[in-house]
Amino acid sequence: MAPESRGHTPVLPEHVRRLLAPRPGETMLDATVGLGGHAALLANELGPNGRLIGLDVDPGNLATASAHLEGVPFRVEFRQANFRDLPAVLSSLHVEGVDILLADLGISSRQLDDPSRGFSFRADGRLDMRFDPRLTTTAEELVNRLSERDLGDLFYYNAQETFGRRIAKRICQVRRDARITSTIRLADVVCGALGVDPDSRKSKIHPATRTFMALRMAVNQERSCLDALLETAPAVLNVGGRFGVIAFHSVEDKAVKIDFRHRKTERVYDILTKKPIVANEQERRVNPRARSAKLRVAVRLSEAT
Repeated sequence: MAPESRGHTPVLPEHVRRLLAPRPGETMLDATVGLGGHAALLANELGPNGRLIGLDVDPGNLATASAHLEGVPFRVEFRQANFRDLPAVLSSLHVEGVDILLADLGISSRQLDDPSRGFSFRADGRLDMRFDPRLTTTAEELVNRLSERDLGDLFYYNAQETFGRRIAKRICQVRRDARITSTIRLADVVCGALGVDPDSRKSKIHPATRTFMALRMAVNQERSCLDALLETAPAVLNVGGRFGVIAFHSVEDKAVKIDFRHRKTERVYDILTKKPIVANEQERRVNPRARSAKLRVAVRLSEAT
């Protein structure tokens, strides 16, 4: 089946296929299966003796991915789990190691397009931003509870928002009069803090983009989860196993780069991508989501201890 056959186009498809190089009979773990785009892309190469394990914290994504991969001629198993829980998941499935480990750190179109999830300011919705509905902290709580200093730190360290202090100060001023509860209201507050009219701005990037990204990362503890994945990966990869990470902003990509280089020094990995792989102009035009995608791939070495 075509990977885009059900409305989802995976980013960097040919590079992912070439560098992860699935082979018949191998076990692949898609740690962020999303809508199943990359899994479907690589599926046929695994053959009838192959195995796919798909993880996602969003039950809606798992349902979509399951439908996307219906009828594939090999073993498929899905689990609602965070990739920081890889060892426990693999133990429960009696899997000692995997040959391919992939993590696409981007948000899915399904999540962005649902106003009730609160990920986007395209339409009004409650400030939720939880990937996993079992989490208890929402973006609304963080926006209305954190101190001005903590909000500023959150915006800068999570999304490198250089105007984070100014935005945090304005948020704290506004919330004294009324709680900030909706996506459109927060976007308006950010634009007001920056003195920008989003409808007449020159930049293609909305002024509130980094603020929303930073809050989403905080709600879902994305940085600590990525750190846990990077720490765990060598233990779950078979010798010769390929580990691919697709990051969508510099904070995540830098963490992956540093980890890969460190483990190369220790002879745990060989790095297959000297520089991150990015989309060409044609893919960026066809699939705007690919504009900021960066793929890095490493392979587990036999010399590792």
